[in-house]
Amino acid sequence: MGQARSSLGVADLQRLAARGWRAQEEEQLGEWLLRAAGGFTGRANSALVVGDPGLPPAEAVTAVARWYTDRGLAPRAMLPGVQARRADAAFAAAGWERSDTVLMLTAPLGTAPAPAAPVELSPTPDEAWLAAYSGGGALPPAARSVLTSAEDVVFAAVCPSPGPPVAVARGVLTDGWLGVAAVNVDPGHRRQGLATALLDALRGWAVERGGHSVYLQVTEDNAPARELYRRAGLIEQHRYWYRRGPA
Repeated sequence: MGQARSSLGVADLQRLAARGWRAQEEEQLGEWLLRAAGGFTGRANSALVVGDPGLPPAEAVTAVARWYTDRGLAPRAMLPGVQARRADAAFAAAGWERSDTVLMLTAPLGTAPAPAAPVELSPTPDEAWLAAYSGGGALPPAARSVLTSAEDVVFAAVCPSPGPPVAVARGVLTDGWLGVAAVNVDPGHRRQGLATALLDALRGWAVERGGHSVYLQVTEDNAPARELYRRAGLIEQHRYWYRRGPA
């Protein structure tokens, strides 16, 4: 993948990414998007703060807190890029704590190389895929709904023969953009190029469907993953972070 800056601005890319990771319940607050999915992932259980909420900042913060409290969820807001500074100040003034800084990386897809390891692609996640994604732990009931709700989605797995998957990832194609998420490699099989093989397989899948660009999110403190994606040609488009409401 060659390096190039995203053709979408921060707000448009975040709205596109939200379409690829749909919550079970979504509601607009002006241009903000309120999302709830039983607590499964921050993205599906936070207010996407882009644009104008149609209320003064302090009132918008109160409305967000009430919406999540009514659903038995901890209030959370996702604030991307410099456009969110004014709203961020309002959340901070209301006592919401900042956490979890995340980088949004993008790149053109280019020509996808053949994966260095065999990768299986499926339109739905089976129980073995879900177990590999969760690391063997139990996933909440909302997980399958969030993972499968996008229109054009695929689930990638590297499976030894015989045996369950040792590496998995999810891809979704939205308006020509490939979104890569849910990447997990078994600790005993890391540093073997499996994450790169998954990424290459998903790129090939997207190119075959007319995809032109890729985005993914990685936490700021995940140095190994950041280095992996840097080598793959992905560069930072913007950062976002979360604010959590007072208990």
